[in-house]
Amino acid sequence: MDETIVETHAGKIQGADLGKVIAWKGIPYAAPPVGERRFQPPQPLEPWTGVRNATTFGSIAPQLPFLLANGTLEVEMPEPQSEDCLYLNIWAPRQEGRKRPVMVWLHGGALLNGSGSQSDYDGADFAEQGDLVLVTINYRLGVLGFLYLAELAGEAYASSGNCGLLDQIAAFQWVRENIAAFGGDPDNITAFGESAGAISIALLFGMPAARGLFQRAILESGPVGTVPDKKAASQKTQTFLEILGLKTSEIDALWTLPYEKLLAAQARLLKDGRLGGIQPVLDGKDLLATPLQAFTRGAARDVTLLIGTNRDEARLFTDTITGEKRASSLASGAISPELRKNALKILRTYSKSKRAFWRALACFALRRPDEKLQDLLLEILTDYAARIPSIRLAEQQVRQGGRVWMYRFDWPSPHLKFGACHALELPFVWNKLEATSMSVLLGAKPPHELARGMQAAWIAFACAGDPNIAKLPSWPAYDLEHRGTMIFHEVCQVINDPQAAERQVWDDVFLTEELDSTAASGA
Repeated sequence: MDETIVETHAGKIQGADLGKVIAWKGIPYAAPPVGERRFQPPQPLEPWTGVRNATTFGSIAPQLPFLLANGTLEVEMPEPQSEDCLYLNIWAPRQEGRKRPVMVWLHGGALLNGSGSQSDYDGADFAEQGDLVLVTINYRLGVLGFLYLAELAGEAYASSGNCGLLDQIAAFQWVRENIAAFGGDPDNITAFGESAGAISIALLFGMPAARGLFQRAILESGPVGTVPDKKAASQKTQTFLEILGLKTSEIDALWTLPYEKLLAAQARLLKDGRLGGIQPVLDGKDLLATPLQAFTRGAARDVTLLIGTNRDEARLFTDTITGEKRASSLASGAISPELRKNALKILRTYSKSKRAFWRALACFALRRPDEKLQDLLLEILTDYAARIPSIRLAEQQVRQGGRVWMYRFDWPSPHLKFGACHALELPFVWNKLEATSMSVLLGAKPPHELARGMQAAWIAFACAGDPNIAKLPSWPAYDLEHRGTMIFHEVCQVINDPQAAERQVWDDVFLTEELDSTAASGA
């Protein structure tokens, strides 16, 4: 029997034998979203006859080059690109007649970049070390995945603002229906993702169509911002048309323009910045609630969660902030143009409220007047964009009777003063400290034991719903009394309520406003 040949619901595919693991790449999970299917939800896959080759990756979603860390890092873009991009990849150990846990990875990239075929996400080692089935997926990005057209093109496009999320749902549905043929257990699926991938998972809890598709979820550095309503999304679409030189009456051109022109207009839209980044939309059809609303209503109660952030998330995104000003200088209103530029850059990225941010900055400055202003700013941006929203979700999960574990990744990059910045945990979770696009941030001697421990904890969580392993200190589930949090560093430890004073400041500055704004959104 040739174990590389597997029969899916759409037809047979043949993968590649890697020894202990078999890989199937470029598996279509929905019909190509091209032509009239552009801006439409994913459509059912057409069956094929014969055996389809599944030894090479499929095309990735159209995207533009993306630089991070002041141009130090460039997001890998495996070729080719095409609107025909709805593919997934599977790595699985040889079958032994038993069901294995399944992990499905959602890549990050601000909903603008990334793919499931990036070399950083090669799943062979994960599958072998965890004795599990590892899946990575592509989904539509940018305006092709999140341009809301219902108000301008009619209700036939009511789902257009959330096509990328609907792609993810279609991929999970495919996994549930087909993964048993690869030795996976369709009733033991863990969704895990980083940054936009983690945000996506959080958003899926507000989508009824995603209910029951996974039993566990890991959210790495998932800053959860507000989600625009239909009016705001339509305004962004109108601006996009203006950039393309199109009148509303000429909107049909969106279906015939080459995607390269759409991406060029998207770049101009994002450069303007006033309308925020590319985001899903609370459309009242597919996405009914923000993550915080959904968690507050108990939508995640039956899904076991692992949530965490990195100690210095914001350092990956901000330009270098110079000067030795102290926080006390804020008392005289002395906010430099450079400071303001960096703050607004982050706030636009995550569609955060400027009012609450400046209130928080003032409160922190009063408490810590002698701290360097740039350090204070970066810490507040990290809190505002990632740590506090993640804690809010964990708090609601606990209040609703669900289980959740919390972590913070603290190991700092030895180079370029980026600290434990956004995305730095990825080569540790995937245990890829040598062959990684993050090598420039890892230095000559990154701690391999930390990588082995983190990957093992993620595997334990996926297998049994509990990240505790022998290599780590005892890791309690999160509760509102102790708030035990695993700190990942060269020496790992559990700290109760880390940065408690700062969290309490945010309780005063941020929580009421966030709850009020989400309640007022009508979702």
